[in-house]
Amino acid sequence: MATRSKDRVVVGVVGCGTVGTGAVQVLLSNAAWIAGRVGAPVVLKSVADIDWTRPRGFEVPEALRRSDAESVIADPEIDVVVEAIGGVGMAAQVVRAALARGKSVVTPNKELMAKQGGELLALASEKGVDLMFEGAVGGGIPIIKPMKESLAGDTIERIVGIVNGTTNYILTGMARENRDFADALASTQALGYAEADPTADVEGLDSLYKIAILASIAFGSRVSVSDLYHEGITRVTAADIGYARQLGFAVKLLAIAARLGGRVDIRVHPAFIPLEHPLASISDVFNGVLVRGRQVGDVMFYGRGAGQGPTGVAVVGDVVDCARNLLHGAAGRVPCRCGCSLPLLPMEEVVCRNYVRMRVTDRPGVIGRIATCFGSHGVSLASVFQPDTEVGPGLAEIVWITHAVQERQMRAALAEIATLPMVNEVASVIRLEG
Repeated sequence: MATRSKDRVVVGVVGCGTVGTGAVQVLLSNAAWIAGRVGAPVVLKSVADIDWTRPRGFEVPEALRRSDAESVIADPEIDVVVEAIGGVGMAAQVVRAALARGKSVVTPNKELMAKQGGELLALASEKGVDLMFEGAVGGGIPIIKPMKESLAGDTIERIVGIVNGTTNYILTGMARENRDFADALASTQALGYAEADPTADVEGLDSLYKIAILASIAFGSRVSVSDLYHEGITRVTAADIGYARQLGFAVKLLAIAARLGGRVDIRVHPAFIPLEHPLASISDVFNGVLVRGRQVGDVMFYGRGAGQGPTGVAVVGDVVDCARNLLHGAAGRVPCRCGCSLPLLPMEEVVCRNYVRMRVTDRPGVIGRIATCFGSHGVSLASVFQPDTEVGPGLAEIVWITHAVQERQMRAALAEIATLPMVNEVASVIRLEG
């Protein structure tokens, strides 16, 4: 039987924005329940933030408030530090300093873990402490721990997910209300679901960090975020979503990671998915991740992917794990196992079906000329139709669906088609998945 090395666990929080406040609220409100789950009190001693005047929706007790991170990190009584600053600047310094002092760390920081997770986990292992990050992907959805533990005995072949609630809310609004991107984004910002600067969300960076983390766990391979392909939703239009519906598809921003022989395919981009696909019905700010194991088959994770409450619960769940390990002398028992670097499948070699919408001169022979150009680059066409849509004097809109084709061939075909005199604009290209 393990022997206890402590009779309580002391926690400090650095950063008291949305996520930090959620974690503080859960730690204080559920203290008795948490103590019962851990087997000893889990005491919140300090909360550091640079601005205590901003509204939080929860009053952090005055006795807990600190104005600098160092007061938390350097406190010898504090066993677990929660980093809730975000980004890779000050947050990285806090995490590294806390680990170096032999403190376990909990962080929901997806950018930090995607970019520096390997070295930080190695430092945690060296110091014999825990670094946990359940809240970094999926908010309140348990996904990191199931991937690391429950599915550890299987070979994970593919992960496909909607992992950004902001973009999913925007796409849902565009579909329901026939809005274009700019209008849907403005509405989403007014409701507080999108930041004033939404770049990380709408350009796919947030999703990229999350799928990089999941891929590294699933495949046991270090992943360099800078090498991965990402494309956001800024060019998706209400017309594209309308045509998708006519064709039996929904449009979602997908994060994809797959094992293909000795290589991995990791990317983020908008995609048409069939309406019967499990991810097609996930709407508003909800997230969903579909994991395929060689033995277990498909496993679905679904829930609120962000927010003060859900992410706060995920953070405190990690605190509970750290506390249990500390009480039983088992901290640092699960080191990083991403020991290899599997080669990445270049985006040019990815094979997909494609939806293409273009505007052309409305005269006989145009469809045939463009189809010939597709064919000359090895792009086989599954269907083509010309909607009865007003797009300008003397112009017509044409929608093409291709069979599966390598990205390199598709790009070459579209580059040549864009130069044809009868083509006014290649307005949209969206891949088909599922």
